Amino acid sequence: MVDNAIAQPPAVGRFSRRSFRAKFILVVGAAVLFDLILGGGIAIWNVQRLSHNATQQVGEGLTEASEEYLRTYINTTAERADLLLDQVHSEVESLANSMQGLIDNPDLRQGLGTTIEANSQLRDDLVYDAAGNWAQNTGGASVISVWSYLLGPDKKPLPEVDALVRQSAAFNLFAPGLLATGAPKLQMYYVGPKDRPIMRTTPYSQQAQTFDKLYPGHNNMNFWDFFFPGVYEGWQNWIKNPSSRNVTSYITTTAPYIDAITGKLIVSFFHPLWTKDRSDVAGMTAADITLDQLAGVVQSVNIARTGFGFLAMSNGNVIATSKAGEEILGLKSSDVGGQGVTGINRSLRTSSQPAIASLQLPQDQGTTIKHIFLNRDGEDVPYLVVLKQLRPANLWDGKSIVQETMSLGFVVSEREIYHALIAAQDNISKATSRIVDYQLLAVLVSLIIVLLAVFAISGRITAGLSALTDAARRLQNKDYSVRVKVQTRDEIAEVGHAFNRMAEEISFHTENLEKLVDERTRELEDANEEITTLNERLRSENVRLGAELDIARHIQMMVLPKANELNDIQQIEIAGYMAPADEVGGDYYDVLHESGRVKVGIGDVTGHGLESGVLMLMVQSVARALQEKGSDDPKMFLEVLNRAIYKNIERTNSDKHLTLAFLDYHDQNVTLSGQHEDVLVIRRDGAMERIDTGDLGFPVGLESDISAFVATRNLPFASGDIIILHTDGVTEAESPSGELFGFDRLCASAHDYRSGGADEIVRGIIADLMAHIGTQKIHDDITLVVMRHR
Repeated sequence: MVDNAIAQPPAVGRFSRRSFRAKFILVVGAAVLFDLILGGGIAIWNVQRLSHNATQQVGEGLTEASEEYLRTYINTTAERADLLLDQVHSEVESLANSMQGLIDNPDLRQGLGTTIEANSQLRDDLVYDAAGNWAQNTGGASVISVWSYLLGPDKKPLPEVDALVRQSAAFNLFAPGLLATGAPKLQMYYVGPKDRPIMRTTPYSQQAQTFDKLYPGHNNMNFWDFFFPGVYEGWQNWIKNPSSRNVTSYITTTAPYIDAITGKLIVSFFHPLWTKDRSDVAGMTAADITLDQLAGVVQSVNIARTGFGFLAMSNGNVIATSKAGEEILGLKSSDVGGQGVTGINRSLRTSSQPAIASLQLPQDQGTTIKHIFLNRDGEDVPYLVVLKQLRPANLWDGKSIVQETMSLGFVVSEREIYHALIAAQDNISKATSRIVDYQLLAVLVSLIIVLLAVFAISGRITAGLSALTDAARRLQNKDYSVRVKVQTRDEIAEVGHAFNRMAEEISFHTENLEKLVDERTRELEDANEEITTLNERLRSENVRLGAELDIARHIQMMVLPKANELNDIQQIEIAGYMAPADEVGGDYYDVLHESGRVKVGIGDVTGHGLESGVLMLMVQSVARALQEKGSDDPKMFLEVLNRAIYKNIERTNSDKHLTLAFLDYHDQNVTLSGQHEDVLVIRRDGAMERIDTGDLGFPVGLESDISAFVATRNLPFASGDIIILHTDGVTEAESPSGELFGFDRLCASAHDYRSGGADEIVRGIIADLMAHIGTQKIHDDITLVVMRHR
């Protein structure tokens, strides 16, 4: 008896990770841990949900309050700006109404002008200035300038101009008082109609001298066209088409520009004067205010620590903001000059801050609040932008009068406006973190207590299992006398009784085990000798069958037409290709030439392998015999061949058959008979014909008599024409992706190589076919025959 060495497993320590006690502690501890984690997790989740809800409610409340504050603040500020503009409008309208009243009452206007002219303190004494070529008074309540094109040859005002000077003298009664009261104004002035554009301005200044210095050439061009092109014509258009005035007020405002006299940024407010019959414009009254007055409204905005306001036109040009606001908004200032007035361009659209450059101004009277990010020292800082439209006004844009609606904006850092919100959220977050920490500590302490308790009771529970383990190890060491002492009455005790019975049976069977092993060993050796003998016999049989298949394949290839046979055919050039899928293929093709007549046959036996190859050889032999006999009737030829093949198939008890077609060539004509794949004809001019052979025959070998199915078809076959025959191994060849080569690819390939000889056409088509197949396995025999008329 020989003992086989058995690898002994390592002993399992009482507290090793593979011991039952360790697993018991692990399972119970995991269950308790899961329960504690689940309970603690639910508690922590509830605390966090409560914290989240509280934070959300506090956040929503403070956010709503802050945004409501901003809405109220911007609405109030917008009202202040509108009130300032309304006050200036009212004073300009008062001056315009006074001057319009005189225009509508010519007698009163003439009498008042005469009276004022008679008063030395109110009279305008015009003095001609040769250097400037204009006339202007030397002092008084207002300055009046008469331009060169309004002077006669004597350098005095033309009669109609002189009359307007006297008629407009009432300006000195109205304008100084209006200038001194109400909203602060830089100056108020009157300009005559376009044919007499004299200019009166209060307070008195060196008006004409300043214009000469700042606006060269103004004295050679009409005042209206030089300084305010399009304004006069816009007012005239209001007369012709009242609906073109989109704003109720007649006041026309300019964009901010640099005042020629004071050099300050100002905004002008024009009010047109009308002729008595309201058929034309009779001039205008106007007032200028400095931009500082509008800027004061915006700069008085005080939001949080760094919040600011700005006033922008509808095209995005910011006309008022603080220095800090200009820097935060990323604005770039530049002057926009013309021949008359010089404006300022400080557009939001050219801001260095992308969020400001793309900021959309409001399109209605509602208040809009937007959240954006502005880059501050390399950091994207969240900001709130609050926007509110002012009331619309008529605006001269430098070319015409359009409707303009300015927008008031507030910009404030979200960190500042939501400071209280952020602080409250931070306090709630800290309180939540403390509660979560306490909860985790409680879970950890509970886990330690439970694990200690589990460890204490696990020893008693696993004592019986430890005894079983020790007994099993002794049994493994061939101590068949071992028995387990059972001291409990539980399931472990039942296992102990079963172990004792098993030890007794092992002890009994061990005595007879070596004898049984020797008997089984001898049986296996006998069986192994038999298997070795069978393997040798199969190897010899395989060698014999391989030799037979090689011989069959060699015979099959030997009977194919030889190159010298094909070259002997004078009228047509024929080339063929055949490659079997197995050692022996089932495809057939042959070329029979006798007495000037050429018969080309092609067929495909079902399946492939040795049996199909033998049937192909039968067909070749019968066809050759019939050709030698001189059977020149295509139908009779095919009928006789079918009967011979059918009888051979019946004798060999085979289930094979084949598709078979023949082409008989004689005197530039081809007769096609038999059923096979479609025939491709390429004419000399490149035209292609597809000939269906389905109605020309019947599968050979299926029936003893197929005469009812056999038919013929005549085809002209002239010089330069090509006929291509193939088996389905060509058209059904698959690419690696499973795509078939197909008849269309065959046609395209044949068309590409049609200019070459028959051999070149065969080689070209086969090259395209193999490129299509690639690494894919060839599942069927491939046969291709090309006939080209010389």
